[in-house]
Amino acid sequence: MRKVWRVVIIDSHPTSMLGTKLILEEREDLRVTGMASNWDEGLMLVVEQQPELVLLDYQMPEGTAETLLEKLTHSSPSSHIIILTDTDGIKLLHSVVNLGGSGILSKQASAAQLMLMIDALREGLATLPMDWLKNGIWQVQTPVVDGGLYHLTDTEIFIMERIVQGITYDKIATEIAVSRRSIDNYLRKIYVKLGVSTRAQAIEKFALTSRQKSPVFS
Repeated sequence: MRKVWRVVIIDSHPTSMLGTKLILEEREDLRVTGMASNWDEGLMLVVEQQPELVLLDYQMPEGTAETLLEKLTHSSPSSHIIILTDTDGIKLLHSVVNLGGSGILSKQASAAQLMLMIDALREGLATLPMDWLKNGIWQVQTPVVDGGLYHLTDTEIFIMERIVQGITYDKIATEIAVSRRSIDNYLRKIYVKLGVSTRAQAIEKFALTSRQKSPVFS
């Protein structure tokens, strides 16, 4: 018999969480050990339980999942984290994987698709929708610069805004409740997206885009 995976669900909609719990527990090898409707409760459950699997709603009242995802992966590095989203998952894939996520699944996906993703993770594999492959998923792995759209996440935009204001990295780390090392990791990703190699170049390019009032994400 396969190992029973403990599952924590983090979703702001109680009805949705209950439905997902019932679907998962139809399987003998899955057991939902905690459900949370906000980030603080979810993080506490993951820290305490170190579950094999976390299902995380991408859009919560506190914001989008990137900030919490990084905290979860640092607090429970062996947990697989699947992001559930109503938005176009292909645009989120790069940042989610870079922050330690194990996959993205549409909330409109079937129960069978969710189970297939979980079974693949058990075998060390990732699953992607076929239409993502047909629509050029490989482009997500490279810097995207399209008419001034740099596809920065909300967290990356905040970090750059604070850097432009002259705020120190240590203070920024405190403000978003991550480690100083995490700020360095964020900056490496930002430099790639902006197509620069230094702090000065990043500030110049970000500030120029902001002055032109061009969107920096999509």
